[in-house]
Parts: sequence; structure tokens; C-alpha cells
Amino acid sequence: MIQTRYIAVIILTCACFAAPSLNAATIPAGTTLAIRTVSMITSKDTEGRAFEATLERNVVVNGNVLVRAGSKVLGRVKSSRARSGRDEPFSVELTSISVNGHKIAVRTNSVEPMGAPTTQLQARHGVTVGTTVVQPGSKMEFQLARAVTL
Repeated sequence: MIQTRYIAVIILTCACFAAPSLNAATIPAGTTLAIRTVSMITSKDTEGRAFEATLERNVVVNGNVLVRAGSKVLGRVKSSRARSGRDEPFSVELTSISVNGHKIAVRTNSVEPMGAPTTQLQARHGVTVGTTVVQPGSKMEFQLARAVTL
């Protein structure tokens, strides 16, 4: 009787440790994360400034929805024109995504947001001058640089 209880405790303990890994899912590197900005971002923001967005489309892997559209996403300004003398273009990247109430760190490629041209000449040549402004509600796409295990 005591031996049976002992074996049952061992089995339950093993099951408790194994259960989380059974539900683990991985989003592979290269997966596209389409987002819609919530906060405004400008090329004059300091490097490291955080911005908020929401996931535009579900993240689906092997037919399973791993992250739902509307999930909260956080990003940061990777490089900006806030400091004069910088040659780097204005760029942003994603840093985390909220999955079932848990903040999961992500690493993505950086994206260079384009501002709207202000003159017809700029529109013809695809050039923007001055401050680039990304308005709330703007869409952007990022690719995961590393796989993410949920």
C-alpha cells in the first residue's frame, strides 16, 4: 500500500513537470508579425523609446493559432535622428508580445518607417525630408529574427 502511494506520488510529480512542455509551441524565425501602431512614433524620438502596437493578424503555425490578432505588442526605436550627426536611418523593432497575459520577449528585424511625402516633388521621387512621423493606426510588418517558444 505504501509502495503504491509512493509510485503514485512519483508519477504525479513527473506529470506536473512534463505538462508545461506538452503545451509549448514554437513560432519559427522568419515568421511575419503584422502590427498596427497604437502610439505615435517619430524620427526625433530618442533611441530606446518604447511604443505600443497591436497584432494585426493571427500568428498561425501548422494550422494552430498561437497568438491572436489584437494582442498587445511592444517595440522600441532602434535608431533615430534625435542626435545630430547620425548617419543611421530611422528604424524601429519589436521587443515583446503579450500571449495569454504573459509578456514574451521577441527579437525582430528592424524596419525603417516611411513618412508621408509633404510635396509633389518628394512624392514623385519617393523622398521625405524632415521629421518622419508614424501615426497611430499605421501598419508595419516585422520578421522574427529568432524562434520564440511560448
